[in-house]
Amino acid sequence: MGYTLNTTDDYHLHGLTSLGWELTVCNALFPPDSPCRGALLRGASFGEHLFRFLEEKIPLKPCKTVLEIGGGMGHLMKDFLTLAPHLQATMADISPYLLQRQKDSLAGFSAAFLETDFFKIPLTDLRSFDLVILNEVLGDFPTLTATSEPSPPDDPDAVRLAARIPDFEAAYGLRFDPGENINIGALEALERLCRAGVPYIYLSEHSCESSHDDPAFPRMNFSPSGNPEKIPLKGHAEYTVKFSALEKMARAFGYKVFRGPYTDILPISFNDRVTAALRTPSPLSDRQEILRHFLYDLYKYEYLLLASAPAGKG
Repeated sequence: MGYTLNTTDDYHLHGLTSLGWELTVCNALFPPDSPCRGALLRGASFGEHLFRFLEEKIPLKPCKTVLEIGGGMGHLMKDFLTLAPHLQATMADISPYLLQRQKDSLAGFSAAFLETDFFKIPLTDLRSFDLVILNEVLGDFPTLTATSEPSPPDDPDAVRLAARIPDFEAAYGLRFDPGENINIGALEALERLCRAGVPYIYLSEHSCESSHDDPAFPRMNFSPSGNPEKIPLKGHAEYTVKFSALEKMARAFGYKVFRGPYTDILPISFNDRVTAALRTPSPLSDRQEILRHFLYDLYKYEYLLLASAPAGKG
């Protein structure tokens, strides 16, 4: 048994020139006239929904500094800074294209920009932030994909990261089955944030442990695989995330954990348009197809919100 390494670094550094084809939940809710807004109890942007959700769970007002990793087009942070102008934001992204889009979106706001790999940010720098956000980016981090052959010796990163598996299992009580794909990048990212003692951490992504079972909408139902699944995308592939492993790690560091589906953050309005989209055997229009994809994501995504109060923070 061995592993190969799936990474999206080359794509984000050299191949990414648009996010128009990738309908993230955040991007889907950005246009004020988006049909996806009409599927929710409150027709607002994703950033506003997330901000209101977080302020119910953690003390956002005392937070002064926020770091967003992989902030896409900058829509989420623009909402945060509009709602809380006192926040000092830092955007870190490996993609020069996306970092420029973030600069455009956040022009006029208090924000700094780092073109860097998250794993190269020193822990001392991470300790300066009260809140760190990784929204819909964990699947972009390196994933060890299981193979029946030994890890190829010409892939030193795969060999190095595979050697860390026993360390994660011993330190945090994790268990990985033979043949299981491992979100090694997500694990290393969360470990770094926890070691830095960041008071509040928000993470979200497609989950391999989510499920949906509603007899009224059988075509939207699915079961958890428990094994991170490959998501083929333009120019690269991402993987769904095993959130139970991240949750165990966070609890080992003493964090209070909030975990759930995106519908906690984005409650659905089961109006006539939504129920019609969920019940139809196949989409009857482009608008209905977008809506079905969006609603599926609301069930497929999970979030983790971690709260701690180290001395002098929060």
